Amino acid sequence: MFIYDEVHLRSRCNEAVTAWPNGVAYATKAFLCKEMARLALEEGMSLDVSTAGEMHVAVAAGATGPDLVLHGNNKSDAEIDAAIDHGVGRVVVDSFDEIDRLQRLSHGLPDPISVLIRVTPGVEAHTHEFVTTGVEDTKFGFSLQSGAAAEAAARLRAVPSLELVGAHAHIGSQVFRVDSFERAVAMLAPFVVEHRLAELCVGGGLGVAYVTGESAPTMSEWADAVSAACVENGVPQATRITAEPGRSIVAAAAITVYRVGTVKSLPGVRDFVSVDGGMSDNPRPVLYGSGYEAFLPQRTTHERPRAADVVGKHCESGDFIVKNASLPEEISVGDFLATPVTGAYGHTMASNYNKVPRPEVLFVRDGRARVVVKRETLDDLLRLDL
Repeated sequence: MFIYDEVHLRSRCNEAVTAWPNGVAYATKAFLCKEMARLALEEGMSLDVSTAGEMHVAVAAGATGPDLVLHGNNKSDAEIDAAIDHGVGRVVVDSFDEIDRLQRLSHGLPDPISVLIRVTPGVEAHTHEFVTTGVEDTKFGFSLQSGAAAEAAARLRAVPSLELVGAHAHIGSQVFRVDSFERAVAMLAPFVVEHRLAELCVGGGLGVAYVTGESAPTMSEWADAVSAACVENGVPQATRITAEPGRSIVAAAAITVYRVGTVKSLPGVRDFVSVDGGMSDNPRPVLYGSGYEAFLPQRTTHERPRAADVVGKHCESGDFIVKNASLPEEISVGDFLATPVTGAYGHTMASNYNKVPRPEVLFVRDGRARVVVKRETLDDLLRLDL
């Protein structure tokens, strides 16, 4: 199961609202359910959604149009129509095809749609290649260097039903160096000035420490670095500077708790501790080689001298959760095992591989737990079958 500390979530939302007073949206792709959307809204954040599904959940949680920012590199007509119907506050435009769609679908609207242009600044964020989004070779946005961003701005300004209000850039995810954001601002500033844009959104991507020895910038350090870079590079003082953190809001707020089913020792090779989940509830280790720690909740103060791979129950040799985990010597079948910092991209990216039902999600506050997403049942796995 996923267990979230509600006080931690609210504290992180408050930090973000304080650090980005001109506006900050929670990137719902990191973790979304109705209760999480409600919590973020209650704490003063808006919501960044990138599909019709995320928009649907946000609206079901009580979000109104001005609360929403719509992203996506391949928005369908239906998604754009839904954004228009809901009166979405901002649409982040990602391609020339999308400009054509927006022009067609917004024709004749009484009020123009406010749009941001997603700009690719050509900045290397020093993160995994799969979550690097600010370089030239990416499916996202319009390149500054090629002139595509300037062409897109001109085309957007020529459409009466669209109002170009700003620029947006996202350089990647799990970024530990604030100077990467400073370089992005340096690249974006001339574009903002030249096109007289009232807003600049620096996206999200702030890194999170997952394992012993890692450290990450604070929310305020990130915001302060961006603010200073805007001043240094001539972004007008009146420009509205915003951000869209996701992982840094929810990652450290949760742990995943498994039950140990098998302990296998291969003398001279390695030990394996198998749990009742795996790559279906946390695909990040398999996708990105991401590291995690592991501990036994019932023995949190015990020494952890035993090295073992924590693996899942799926039919893949690559189905691992923690490589070379440090565990108590006395771990045994039936124990609970927890992995911390799993609040982002666990539940959200979960699957039913091998038809394993997805786990429940709990919010905990003041010593009390409440279920916010029910555990799937075996019958749920048949619900859509014909």
